[in-house]
Order: sequence, then C-alpha cells, then structure tokens
Amino acid sequence: MTMATMTSKGQIVIPSRLRARFNMRKGTRVVIQEHGDEMVLRPITRDFLEKTAGILATKGRLSAKIINEHKKARIEE
Repeated sequence: MTMATMTSKGQIVIPSRLRARFNMRKGTRVVIQEHGDEMVLRPITRDFLEKTAGILATKGRLSAKIINEHKKARIEE
C-alpha cells in the first residue's frame, strides 16, 4: 500500500514508482471514479479511452475529441 498526504489545496503527489509504472508524466490527465466509499484514480491513456469508448451515445465524436486533445497535450510537452 502506498500513502500520500493531501495539501491544503487538495493536491497529492503520486510516488515516482507509480508514475513510472503507469507511464505518467507532467500533464498526464487522470479520471477519478467513485465506487461506493472508494475513489479510483486512473491515468487517461489510449488503452483507457479504448476501453471506455461507446459507453456514451456520442457516435464516437467524444472519444475522437478526447484522443485529439490527448495528442495535442503530448506534442506541447
């Protein structure tokens, strides 16, 4: 189990071991999901987008937009 402390601004530091494992760099976006009384933090990656594609009735437009934004963010780094 890995622990972190939240700052007064609600920020936490993800330990470097986990950032490396999940290929997270500066600017990596995350999604926070609620499951009962738990929170799950997941980096937004192509794999994550492919797994969640189609859960919203947007005919693929939303997924394409998110993928394009993700590509732009990577280029700007």
